[in-house]
This record gives sequence, C-alpha cells and structure tokens, in this order.
Amino acid sequence: MLNWQDIQIFLEVARANRLTDAARRLNIDHSTVSRRIRRFETQLNTQLFERSTHGYRLTGAGEQLLLFAEEMARQVTGANEHISDQNLKISGQIRIGVTEGFGTYVITPLLNAFQERYPELTIELLALPRAVSLGRHEADLAITIDRPRNAEMIVSRLCNYKLQLYGEQEYLERRGRPDTIKSLSTFDLIGYVDDLVFSDQLCYLDPMLQELKTTPHFTLRSTSLITQMHAVLAGSGLSVLPCFMAAQEPRLEPLLKEEINIYREFWIAARPEQRQLLRVRLLWQFLKQAIELNQAWLMGEDSTDLPHRLRLPPIDP
Repeated sequence: MLNWQDIQIFLEVARANRLTDAARRLNIDHSTVSRRIRRFETQLNTQLFERSTHGYRLTGAGEQLLLFAEEMARQVTGANEHISDQNLKISGQIRIGVTEGFGTYVITPLLNAFQERYPELTIELLALPRAVSLGRHEADLAITIDRPRNAEMIVSRLCNYKLQLYGEQEYLERRGRPDTIKSLSTFDLIGYVDDLVFSDQLCYLDPMLQELKTTPHFTLRSTSLITQMHAVLAGSGLSVLPCFMAAQEPRLEPLLKEEINIYREFWIAARPEQRQLLRVRLLWQFLKQAIELNQAWLMGEDSTDLPHRLRLPPIDP
C-alpha cells in the first residue's frame, strides 16, 4: 500500500529535480529524502528517477506515478481547503513566481501589505530572471511577460508597463546625450545575454541596433535586469529599463523620449485547482486591484513621489 508521506516526498523531488531543493520545501534533511526515495523505489520494485550531476529526472514509470500522485495531492488539498473554509482564519502557504524586476520593485511591497492583512499566511516569492513553470508545480501563481499558452491554466492580463532608454547623469555629462537612435553607435550599451534571454519580449534593443551603421559596444550583458540597472547607475553605459524601476532613481535620466517608448504586458496565471483555494483567490484579487491603482506609475506617467508609494486597495469590511 502506498504511503502518503512517500508520495509527498516523491512529488517534491519530481517538481524540484534536486534533492536539496525538495528537502528545503519538505523541511527535512536531504539525506533523509534520498533514503526515503530509494526505499520507496525498493518497495515498488521500480526505478522512479534517473540520477545525474544535473539532478533527478523522472523515468517512464516515474512519469506514470506522477499523474496519480498529483491527483492524490489535489484531493488532499481540496479536502483540507474544504475543511479549512469552515474557519474564518486565512492560513497556509502561497508560492508566487514572477520576473526579477517586477517582483522586487512592485510585487514585494504589495505582498508585504497583503501579508499584514492575513498574518497567518506564509508567502514564498520566486523573483527570478526566468519564467516560472506552473505545469511543473514550481508555484501556485505566476506573473509572466508572455501570455501562458497552456489552455488548462486560468490566465488574466494583469497590467501594461512602459520601458525607456536611460543613462546616469554624470555619465551623460561626460559623454553627452544621444540625439537620435543612430547616434547610439558612439555610446556604451548594457543589455541581456543574447543566448540566455528567456523571452523575445526582452529583446528591446534589437530593432534599434538594426538602424546603426556600426556594431555597438556593449560594456556589460547580464541575465539580471537589476544588475543592468545598477550598471547604468555606476556609469557603465545606457540601457532600456522599466519606468517603474528607473523612476525611483533620481540619477537616471530618460533619453530619446520621442523615439524610444516600449510597451509590454504582465499576465497572471494559476492552475485551476490552485485558483480555487481561498488564499490564492484572495491574493489574485488583491494583486489585480492594487496593480490597477498603480497603472499610471507603471506607464511612467506618475512620478510625483520618490520613491513611489504604492497605492493599496481598501480593506474589505
């Protein structure tokens, strides 16, 4: 007979692909996780994972078991949530995945306000320079720059936001300011690592660089948007940055404002079974309301206060 604790450990290793990450989620030692997985495989007389230096990858049998294990987890979660709904106290854990810059500058302060309203909740924020996979159960909610294509997901547009080209004031005083896009060929640039860009939506500079007659000089490329902004602040060159990040740094100056105005979107998504959970529904609704209140700031139209004080939706009576 299958043991539910073994199933939980199996699920976490399958989702994380690494013992250390699974152990952290389970709050047990990674050696215990390894021992329990091997014992589980012995009990089933079946190899569930292929081990390598890159982590744990499911075998064919493991993939089959994963389908049953996820259904068991959904049933347990649903039963627990049904019982918990009898209590007015909102508690539990929510994991939300979001891109690094938006997660740091917008979602983090909003989550702090949300958690103050529901102090029994624990929030786990994955603010990463990559997309988070809901299909692999990396998070309960995901905020992405590409609209998720999985038809099974519940998806809603969260907001629009604007990006512009920025430079640090002392750098601009020393090097001058570009007067046209073509003049960027004489400036230092900062951008993403080309072969590690996780979305075409981040290739902001490509259309501009095609207009240059000479190959531009990049002083720094980074997978991290926050690193790029700090490089601009250090005077390393010019970079395209979201207005909601750059507007909070008085030393950053927008450039070529008539020629370079880039618009993107954020989407919020969840698996149906997670979206049904009360705590997830509350966070989804809170973020939608809060982001709508701050839409002008995200579009670079409201910079009256530095740093920007995020507007919050009223507390439900």
